[in-house]
Amino acid sequence: MLVLWDPRRFEGVVDHETWEDELLEDEDIVRHIRAGSLVPLHVDSDGAFRVLVRVGTASVPAALTERERGHQLAASQPYLFVSGGRAIVGGIEDVSGDASDGTIEQPVPEGRCAVVVHVIDWQAEAGSYDETGRPLPGALPDFVVLINPAQPGHGTFRTVMNTFEAPNG
Repeated sequence: MLVLWDPRRFEGVVDHETWEDELLEDEDIVRHIRAGSLVPLHVDSDGAFRVLVRVGTASVPAALTERERGHQLAASQPYLFVSGGRAIVGGIEDVSGDASDGTIEQPVPEGRCAVVVHVIDWQAEAGSYDETGRPLPGALPDFVVLINPAQPGHGTFRTVMNTFEAPNG
């Protein structure tokens, strides 16, 4: 499972044992989702996924490009993310207080944010992959993650691990 997390909330995760204490069970993961410290990019599939994170402001919100909108397959309901100034994206096994090889680190203004995860059908775009099915330079990513300041009065945030199943019930 890929996740986006606030590293300051996981500073105590320094080895496998401390990782297990925080994230081993599904209910541990859901606890961090509800707290706004972790957002799942979970599609019930293994693989190597490309992720683009875009951060907006109240005056200029992050949005999909026209090209991304044309190949969007799904969009999540907003997840709460309480930023301490940065976000990291990587595998659930990478969650800790620091970025590591294979993770993406993104500055994010401090405070409450709404995160929407989009799945993009990059292979539907002509010329996006080579003869082996691998993406060519310039191909769209698998996921576009949009992080924007949470608006006052924002209602319920999504709090489940499966990013794209039916809304909270």
